[in-house]
Amino acid sequence: MQVLPLSEFALIAKHFAPLARDPAALSLSDDACVLKPEPGREMIITADALVAGVHFFANDPPELIAAKALAVNLSDLAAKGAEPRGYLMALALPSSIDDAWLASFARGLSLAQTRFALSLLGGDTTSTPGPLTIAITALGTAPVGAMIRRRGARPGDGIYVSGTIGDAGAGLQILQGALAAGEGADFLIGRYRQPTPRLALGKGLRGVATASLDVSDGLIADLGHIADVSAVRLVVEANRIPLSPALLHNWPGEEGLLRAATAGDDYEIAFTAASDESVAVAAGKADVSVTKIGQVEIGSGVVLLDGAGQAITVARPGFVHF
Repeated sequence: MQVLPLSEFALIAKHFAPLARDPAALSLSDDACVLKPEPGREMIITADALVAGVHFFANDPPELIAAKALAVNLSDLAAKGAEPRGYLMALALPSSIDDAWLASFARGLSLAQTRFALSLLGGDTTSTPGPLTIAITALGTAPVGAMIRRRGARPGDGIYVSGTIGDAGAGLQILQGALAAGEGADFLIGRYRQPTPRLALGKGLRGVATASLDVSDGLIADLGHIADVSAVRLVVEANRIPLSPALLHNWPGEEGLLRAATAGDDYEIAFTAASDESVAVAAGKADVSVTKIGQVEIGSGVVLLDGAGQAITVARPGFVHF
């Protein structure tokens, strides 16, 4: 039974019109928004859909669901070197969603908007028999020609990644009951529920990174995209992959490292670059840790090496959607 007492337009007016703070949104009173990039800049647009039971738990706090939905889209902009301009959102709401849930969801969006300095620009709401689905299109800008593509890695470049890898994957396993909640469990769960888009780092990597993407499906799987479109071989040294103390406690040994490298949901930036010094400057300005984990070579694919320089078999490099 549908428990929402509001019509679609009343729902939008109550919960989402207050989030449309940019004049370009036209107070969500029209069928579209109006955007004009600043002179010398171009629009960079990305979209992600999050589905209950796939990307988050249906009983997660609505504020955290909202913040995650926005953050994972901004993570794509970060990896492209873009600065957020605004976002569109389409919601498919099952009958279990009530007005109190929507109020909490809108609060989460409001806090995230304030943190990342952007505005809701438009979107759509509809009902569904389930599950809850949140589709966001994030819009950013960058100087003309400055977007960092996946294509561009060159033999001799280093391979780098921000932050630590695998935390969210371990956090997910704890929430699923597949991993006992040991020391550092709250940190790992937080990394799953509240990813941090590396926007300042992405901006600093303009002109530094030769290829870049965000790590969503798993480090090895996502590096494979760079290898494919750049027509190069990416050689990753397993013992260089940055792991947090909480992860090492919960996923110890080589098996844990392999899980971390293939788990996904990290939303860190993986990229290639020619200069260690330039990378260090960008990381320092963004106040984000960045680790060199390997080298780009002539060839194809991604190989993960152990401490003896032998290839580690990776049966499943990351999350597969289909």
